[in-house]
Amino acid sequence: MDQKSTRKTALPYSRYSREATALLGKLIRVARTERRMSAAELAERAGISRGRLQRIERGEMTSEIGAAFELAAIVGLRLFDADEQGLGRLLRQTDERLALLPKAVRSTHHAVRDDF
Repeated sequence: MDQKSTRKTALPYSRYSREATALLGKLIRVARTERRMSAAELAERAGISRGRLQRIERGEMTSEIGAAFELAAIVGLRLFDADEQGLGRLLRQTDERLALLPKAVRSTHHAVRDDF
């Protein structure tokens, strides 16, 4: 295989997603630094490589969200403006809401009429 065929195609992430990812990475780095944790120490505690930690802290869009959330938890960074009990409550409320919604959604293909 040539080099071009092995490259992944970059997804067209929205500006909001890119900025949110960058913000989360920077908040993790700030919290890690304030706790005087080295990148190697935090990566080891989270069970990830130092390189992955650095990619998350840089806000790279290819990082795994689970790893990013684990890093945030380890350094004490609260997400969704909730502590553990509040997060559990939000999760239960969301589950209840999901239970009321249809299990599947089918897309409807309607022709767009833009001839005003």
